[in-house]
Amino acid sequence: MNYKKDENWMKIALKYAYYAKEKGEVPIGAILVFKERIIGIGWNSSITKNDPTAHAEIIALRDAGKKIKNYRLLNTTLYVTLQPCVMCSGAIIHSRIKRLVFGANYEKSDNKYCLKNIFLNAQKDYKLDIKKNVMKNECSDILINFFQKKRKK
Repeated sequence: MNYKKDENWMKIALKYAYYAKEKGEVPIGAILVFKERIIGIGWNSSITKNDPTAHAEIIALRDAGKKIKNYRLLNTTLYVTLQPCVMCSGAIIHSRIKRLVFGANYEKSDNKYCLKNIFLNAQKDYKLDIKKNVMKNECSDILINFFQKKRKK
């Protein structure tokens, strides 16, 4: 995959992060792509849905599963503006996506819960291609600004 193409898809995921921000949610966006087509979209909605599992990645995976009528999301690429948490990483493993592309790193993540360890300990026959730091500054800035404004209130 070329970087420019990944950047173009990440720009779309970032638009959903801005949408989440408008709704008062932590600004994280995600899209799932299959054969150059978006089949799943998501943005953080835990607050508005009163659902701790309503992360951008989970919503995008659910959306795609409904569209293709399958819980296996083979040969897809998930673009997300922030490195997935442990819960979302588990969903990624179970959905069997092929590639994960994310923007900002989750700085607070404990080393034992880092992506590398989670995916290395997944089923032996599952290989996930991970690309990080795509539009890292843009993806980080929206989160930094969001939390700075929250702290000032």
